[in-house]
Amino acid sequence: MWVGEGGEIFGAVTIGGCVDAYVIEQAEAMLATQVPRLIELQLGDEDAWELGLSCAGTIEVFIEPLSAGHSPLFDLYTALKSHLDSGGSGALMTCLDGSTIGAKLLLLDNGHTLGSLGDATLDQAVRTAVLPDLARGLSRTLPFALGATVSAQGAARSPRLRRRRGDSLTSPLPHTTARVFVEVHTPPATLIIVGASHMAMLLVQLARPVGFHTVVVDSRPRFATPERFPATDTLLVGIPSEIVKTLPLSSSTAVILVAHDYKYDLPILRQVLSSSVGYIGVLGNRRRGEGLLKFLREDGVPDEALRRIRVPIGLDLGGRSASEIALAILAEVVATRYGGSHLPLSQQRQDRG
Repeated sequence: MWVGEGGEIFGAVTIGGCVDAYVIEQAEAMLATQVPRLIELQLGDEDAWELGLSCAGTIEVFIEPLSAGHSPLFDLYTALKSHLDSGGSGALMTCLDGSTIGAKLLLLDNGHTLGSLGDATLDQAVRTAVLPDLARGLSRTLPFALGATVSAQGAARSPRLRRRRGDSLTSPLPHTTARVFVEVHTPPATLIIVGASHMAMLLVQLARPVGFHTVVVDSRPRFATPERFPATDTLLVGIPSEIVKTLPLSSSTAVILVAHDYKYDLPILRQVLSSSVGYIGVLGNRRRGEGLLKFLREDGVPDEALRRIRVPIGLDLGGRSASEIALAILAEVVATRYGGSHLPLSQQRQDRG
């Protein structure tokens, strides 16, 4: 959440209102002092349910000032954005404890760093702990033991500056550990749609608000037009298999084939199956899918690889219209990306007891 000194608000901390209202109040107070602070709110079961959380607990929110002019923090965000725009990933680490509270270290996936958490040994320990998992895109808080040797401590907890609703600011206690919030940023996930059909148009319309970078590929200039796809990020016309070969095929990429043409589908499937693409789907019924798999199997593609292909495509939402089918497809893409169970949340709560 961003809170401007003129009262402007962008984003939110939670889906509810009471926590955000308190955070805004604290942010306005912080803007007056320009001193970062960590606030802590204890939530009962009723409060948690109103906020969309499954159980009671503690919410911590770190509040810090950011100037639109050039400042160390502004420069870190600028460097991070530039790296993201080039297709890279990065993590902005913030110290949450002690005299260096608010100190920041930017770590890019190429290993380069900018800034400091206030201790060179801590900087190196954080870099070693975070860099291998940067591609996972998981933001989290990590505790590190302080001393002659700094190391990550999975279960350690450190005393910290606390503020609860109605409480006064307490004095920081001596620190033997430092907690570091790792804020990971990755490029938008990419959705490659082969076939400039009506279904492709619907998928683009749904995928953009979810945050996907959309790419539509087709060999037919009459179908692949900006007028039909005004919302897509990239529109490419040519031989689909040759075009797909030039696109980044990473674990954050989903490839959906909606062309209904074996001469397009088969060479593209061979390509994407040899990559780390996170999702591969083909629009069509089960019979058509079995035909595709048979051709690929006869071509020497192992069954383990063939199991990555989803056909028929999408979750069973019971929909009938083209828009509902597109929603079911995108729902499966999102669930696969995050490792979802594909089950209703109400069913999951029942399963957990």
